[in-house]
Amino acid sequence: MPGSRRFADYGIFLKQFVEQFHTTGAVMPSGKPLAAALCRFVGTSPSPQRILEVGPGTGAVTTTLVERMRDEDHLCLIEINQTFVTHLKTAFKERPPLRAKAHRVDVRHGRLEDLTDDGGYDLIVSGLPLNNFSVEAVGQILDGFGRLLKPGGVLSFFEYIAVRSMKSWVSSKEERARLNAIGGLLRQTLDGRELQRDWVWPNVPPAWVHHVRLHGDGR
Repeated sequence: MPGSRRFADYGIFLKQFVEQFHTTGAVMPSGKPLAAALCRFVGTSPSPQRILEVGPGTGAVTTTLVERMRDEDHLCLIEINQTFVTHLKTAFKERPPLRAKAHRVDVRHGRLEDLTDDGGYDLIVSGLPLNNFSVEAVGQILDGFGRLLKPGGVLSFFEYIAVRSMKSWVSSKEERARLNAIGGLLRQTLDGRELQRDWVWPNVPPAWVHHVRLHGDGR
């Protein structure tokens, strides 16, 4: 039953949030409006797409992504949390909507930095909680996005609205400096490259989804 599956997913997600907050980053999986916004560019190209989802967790966004994939599209999932990887592999074996396209999906355990498919992806969808990481780690992740995207490819990622500003009010001087530095890196990434920004008010908490073309169109 879909409802019982969602409840089970929430339970797994919450347990990992408690145990591994820095890499999980949210108390519940992404809601359907956020998933739909993150997948805005899936299936919009006239050519087959190679898609990378980074940090899929229990697959809340993955389900929407797979629904929008066309017959010749291919999806790679990269997840650092082994519990989530096991859950995802089971879901692709047992859940009919996912199982139908499992032969075009590759679930990998590891970090974004471990991938060697340079320039291999038309679209990257990221669920990584960037505000939880060190400034150095965020820089490496953003560099990884740029390395893995094809010319003309699109990066879609989200952040909770005003989260850095709110955290700064109750944070130490060192934590404010970290958050400000991450904000600076994200502004550099978005400056002159953001194609569209979706405001997802129904999400808990509300979120922005940024759609960014990091390189030229390759023409």
